[in-house]
Amino acid sequence: MAEAETADQVALDEVVSFTSELIRIDTSNRGGGDCQERPAAEYVAERLAGAGLEPCMLERTRGRTNVVARIEGTDPSADALLVHGHLDVVPAEAADWSVHPFSGEVTNGVVWGRGAVDMKNMDAMVLAVVRAWARHGMRPRRDIVIAYTADEEASAVDGSGFLADHHPELFEGCTEGIGESGGVTFHAGRGMEIYPIGAGERGTAWLRLTAHGRAGHGSKVNHHNAVSRLASAIARVGEHEWPVRITPTVRASLVELAALHGIDADPDAEGFDADELLGKLGPAAALVEPVIRNSANPTMLDAGYKVNVIPGHATAYVDGRIVPGGEAEFRTTMDGLTGPDVDWDFHHGEVALQAPLDSPTYLKLRAAIERFAPEGHVVPYCMSGGTDAKQFSRLGITGYGFAPLRMPAGLDYQALFHGVDERVPVDALHFGVRVLDHYLRSA
Repeated sequence: MAEAETADQVALDEVVSFTSELIRIDTSNRGGGDCQERPAAEYVAERLAGAGLEPCMLERTRGRTNVVARIEGTDPSADALLVHGHLDVVPAEAADWSVHPFSGEVTNGVVWGRGAVDMKNMDAMVLAVVRAWARHGMRPRRDIVIAYTADEEASAVDGSGFLADHHPELFEGCTEGIGESGGVTFHAGRGMEIYPIGAGERGTAWLRLTAHGRAGHGSKVNHHNAVSRLASAIARVGEHEWPVRITPTVRASLVELAALHGIDADPDAEGFDADELLGKLGPAAALVEPVIRNSANPTMLDAGYKVNVIPGHATAYVDGRIVPGGEAEFRTTMDGLTGPDVDWDFHHGEVALQAPLDSPTYLKLRAAIERFAPEGHVVPYCMSGGTDAKQFSRLGITGYGFAPLRMPAGLDYQALFHGVDERVPVDALHFGVRVLDHYLRSA
């Protein structure tokens, strides 16, 4: 039974309709707390119940709904596996799109709309797989906990953070998890197809910078101008060149990507130049370039209220990301860059993650891709951003990025994330269902 195909035609049809219908439920998260994931949560809960499961719906804030359900495995002694996806999406401006971003339109074999790749496609694939299992009487070896979360596109305080902190009992026995950003075709040129599997994430360091000065009239000389102090600090932050810091996951990425390009690379060798190697990797360099060092990008400024008034304080925000093991360097560097006249603190912070590459889970994820995309090359990679795996790591759950799609050349998956005209081919969804079904049955 373990090798039987349960991803039947019904599952392939359902994944398309589920993706389209979830897109039509507008769950835009603008970060101000006004998102309402509940309609999408009710949608997935109803379909999980239709598969014989008993989903529970949980809220920290009214309307910010999470759904958790458990599938009992055949081996009670086995560790459980978490499969998670978020229900919220980033906003979209309809005027910028070729189709309405919440239409869920299916045209010429493509599903269009916000969430098509981030990440209502994965939400739909999981639904399609577990419903197929129910039709075929299939049970996995280990318990599988399914979690649909709120608020991932902001702080996750109403989503995975709330679940991890207040409902850890729902994840009892879970030692590993899979979530977004991994197992998707990356076209590296010359016909080379790469399938990166997430085995790490940089830490999140969203910072608030505050400069204090002397308020006064805009026509007067003022050597204690808070805006000038802040501007100088922000310029230093934005121009800083962070040193290379190669973590184990990134080391493996570099070695494997180099080998695919016929290059023998040794990141441990004296004088190794990571930037020089990246220059030889062509498009594939994009998989590694953002994660070989810490980063800090100024993103928001807030100062003053009138053109002829010098304000007494000014504020800015910086999106900082920290490689695993790089927090001490990040703090020291930010202290130096901001200087004595500007204070900084964490507006929001989350840990960096690393997952082992020699684990049975990683090897099975790799094998699942190779079974359905034998022409592809699977490599580990570290995500430049973050996912709900950060919050679930509080429960001792090791996270991997794995939401498989086989994307055609010319359709840039990375550009579609939070981009205009987000869309996913029907064939890519079918591939994802087959890969997920195979992996979850072998997990």
